[in-house]
Amino acid sequence: MKNRIKPVFLLLLFLLFCAQIFYSFPVKIQLSGQEEKLDKFFLKNEVTVAVTDSGLGGLSIMADAVERMRESKIFQKVNFIFFNALFSNEGGFNSLKTRKEKIHIFDSALKSLENNYNPDLILIGCNTLSVIYDDTFFSKETSTPVVGIVEAGVNLIAQKLETSPESEVIIFATHTTVSEETHKKKLEEKGILSQRITLQTCPELVNYIEKGYASDETEMLISAYVADALHKMKDTQSPLYVSLNCTHYGYSLDLWEEAFRNSKVKPIAFLNPNSKMIDFLFEPQERNRFDGTEISIRVISMVEIGKEKIESIGKRLGEISPQTSEALSNYELKPNLFKWKEYVISER
Repeated sequence: MKNRIKPVFLLLLFLLFCAQIFYSFPVKIQLSGQEEKLDKFFLKNEVTVAVTDSGLGGLSIMADAVERMRESKIFQKVNFIFFNALFSNEGGFNSLKTRKEKIHIFDSALKSLENNYNPDLILIGCNTLSVIYDDTFFSKETSTPVVGIVEAGVNLIAQKLETSPESEVIIFATHTTVSEETHKKKLEEKGILSQRITLQTCPELVNYIEKGYASDETEMLISAYVADALHKMKDTQSPLYVSLNCTHYGYSLDLWEEAFRNSKVKPIAFLNPNSKMIDFLFEPQERNRFDGTEISIRVISMVEIGKEKIESIGKRLGEISPQTSEALSNYELKPNLFKWKEYVISER
């Protein structure tokens, strides 16, 4: 009897080992091609970490990173820079008519970020910009490690769907993220059937969240998009995950939860990759290199950030990182931060 138990026990250990490799694999994919650059990054005592987004959603990622850096004590000093890649308050990347315009303008923004602020690491805290990053000239030329948020979101969704084979997912995102179908394609590459995935675009939601993440108008929009997504699904009785694949959407998590309650649908979980995308920075072997970490924060923008937005987003950020909220209040306005008008072909 003992001889029969031992092989079974060894088999269980082997399966657990395989599972551990499987669930750590997504991190390797997320950082594919960046490992050597990041090795040099972690050898430094002082680093500059830039977070970029086409709006203020990525500030939630930076706020999280600020507090985790303070706690982890990996570096002696970390200079955080939030680089707002929004080029016009009249309309951002999702208002552009061609993909080429989006690529050229984001490329211009990235070059300005690198030339003016010399970051040691760039985090693209934006799904819209992450899905077009690989097609920028900057991505082919830079020696700076750059990590986008898409892979973190894809891996989070895939992991949940694989543990619950009967489940489905609704991916709420901006027009560009949905039209590119990057999340869906990558999930299909991982073996997830397309019929388990519902894509839902949320026009104008980013603007309303920035002006009032808990406002009545934001609540109405979210309720409408939830109703639209559920209408698209063939079977609303299946176990359901809700994935928020725009960095802004997490600010209004309470409204998303309320919208689903009102629809009489109870998701298994709401998935937000914002925090997941920076997990690679805080591996146990890197922690406590120093007694403490000095942190500075700058928020840079070429467009004016209105008082209404500062109060709305600042209040939410203050719950995570008061220092980040204060930096938003004291943001630096740089009207000529990067070129963009010559790339807007559709206006000519």
